[in-house]
Amino acid sequence: AGNFWQSSHYQEWLLDKQYVDLYRAEDLKFLTEEEYQKLMVFFANFIQAIGEKLVVRQQVIATATIYSKRFYARYSLRCVDPWLLCPTALFLASKVEEFGVLSSKGLIAMCQSIVKSKHHHLLPDQEFPYNVTNIQECEFLLLEVLDCSLVVYHPYRSLALFIEDLQTQDSSFSQEVFPVAWKVINDSLRTDACLHYPPYLIALAGIHIACLVCGKDAQAWFAELSVDLDKVLEIVRLLLNLYELLKGFDERNQMPAIMEKMPRPKQDLTVPDNGDGQA
Repeated sequence: AGNFWQSSHYQEWLLDKQYVDLYRAEDLKFLTEEEYQKLMVFFANFIQAIGEKLVVRQQVIATATIYSKRFYARYSLRCVDPWLLCPTALFLASKVEEFGVLSSKGLIAMCQSIVKSKHHHLLPDQEFPYNVTNIQECEFLLLEVLDCSLVVYHPYRSLALFIEDLQTQDSSFSQEVFPVAWKVINDSLRTDACLHYPPYLIALAGIHIACLVCGKDAQAWFAELSVDLDKVLEIVRLLLNLYELLKGFDERNQMPAIMEKMPRPKQDLTVPDNGDGQA
């Protein structure tokens, strides 16, 4: 499992919000903050859809989603089209998570199938525009941007340990709270939580919301934890804001206009120097 506190995840990839906002500002010249959030939700859902169709583990999907979020935390959408980066992130994550290398041809075929059935109206030629060579080229670029810091720690392990502890108070926690908290953690991938907070705090935010949903009282348990509960509540607010956003998100009707405004690459796959020494 390794040590999170000594990992590149902790040392290099927990980013200040101001840092992320600085590089996101380029895209916010074209999109509102809400449109940008909806775009990120859409492409997280795209990764999820590909992964589920290819029957990969949720951890592979989560790693791929975080790779894509890390890339766009440092670079504009105009550097690499998310339609290409998202399947590439899944391709790389399948290797890193030792799931077994996905067939690049099978991956492209699945992207084509999903686009044809659900998203053809969002692409200029109404079909998925990339091929195996594009995925391979994009993988090298993604590796460069991630600086080969590929091991990602997820909240799922912490969630299991916390629920095991809560079980000593109430044996129903594993049946009732655990599955809801798991879904909340998956939802957190549609926010910036993974860019700013350690995974154990995201797990605690998931438990907090799950307890509210399930009508469970874990206040005493939370009070005994040696953690920054203010940070947990910050993540809870991020999630509640997400759920509020999703209430008004009509993907089919809203995405065409957002896609029209999305900045797109105008050249081959190269990532410009973003000014902080990152290539």
